[in-house]
Amino acid sequence: MRKVIVTAYDKRWSAAFEEAAAEIRKILGSGCLDIQHIGSTAVPGLAAKPVIDVLVAIADIETIDRFEESFRKLGYHAKGENGLPGRRYFERGGDERTHHVHCYEQDNPEIARHLAFRDFLKVNPQTAAAYGQLKMELATQYPLDIERYIKGKQMMVEEIEKKAMGAI
Repeated sequence: MRKVIVTAYDKRWSAAFEEAAAEIRKILGSGCLDIQHIGSTAVPGLAAKPVIDVLVAIADIETIDRFEESFRKLGYHAKGENGLPGRRYFERGGDERTHHVHCYEQDNPEIARHLAFRDFLKVNPQTAAAYGQLKMELATQYPLDIERYIKGKQMMVEEIEKKAMGAI
């Protein structure tokens, strides 16, 4: 069973991203057009589930399927679109999740949304602190129910996304 754990910001998250990014670049080579650290672990000072979210931009989403075996050798489990058309998603760590990799074609609007959300929180520390506090409270309230944790923060996430997308 996957437990919902939210911790204070950890400076090692940046290094964990850099390590994962180097591994992914090595697999994809020139097919990797861009790679970004997204999600809460990418925002200094923000409390987060200690899971590194990696965004990969590629020219053609279909090509990523050829690399599933290479990702598997690095400990990732391919989940296909995993509910989001136009994405390829990989997880590392099973119930003790450590990494999520989100692959999109270079012009997919999800890329801009993820980056805007991250960047908005980086320059709005009060919003980031409130978001972190909500996540800590939800993790305490729903330690064994990831779906309720996600649902509990949905309204705030949507508010932040709206502001973030209006800022770009």
